[in-house]
Amino acid sequence: MLAPESDVDILGHVSNVAIVRWIQDVAWAHSARIGIDHNRYVELGAIFVIRKHEIEYLRSIFGGEEIELITHVEWWKGASSERYTRIVRVSDGSVLVRAKTLWAYVNIVTAKPTRIPQSVADAFGQPCGSP
Repeated sequence: MLAPESDVDILGHVSNVAIVRWIQDVAWAHSARIGIDHNRYVELGAIFVIRKHEIEYLRSIFGGEEIELITHVEWWKGASSERYTRIVRVSDGSVLVRAKTLWAYVNIVTAKPTRIPQSVADAFGQPCGSP
């Protein structure tokens, strides 16, 4: 993707807020790509919500730069999941951002954590279990 000029802040690089949004968006896109989109989560009665982000901003991202967002689920346990995301500049392969996001799987009605079903873990290609 090309980093949108509209995401550039007053310092002349992509804002941290935009990067957080991209990290969330790529997670949702990954989930939809493997067949678990918003409608499927509603059918399951639970959905992932973010509990915690850890983000390392290694280098600035500038508007118009071609970047790639790479993400995968690292582990599952109970109602928690940890996902890693990297943002890489395509032209030279430099890692610009590294992020780790802790997600909680919560019941849509009660908003309380609920165990991640094995079918969800299987769809992501991850075993349920300790990290």
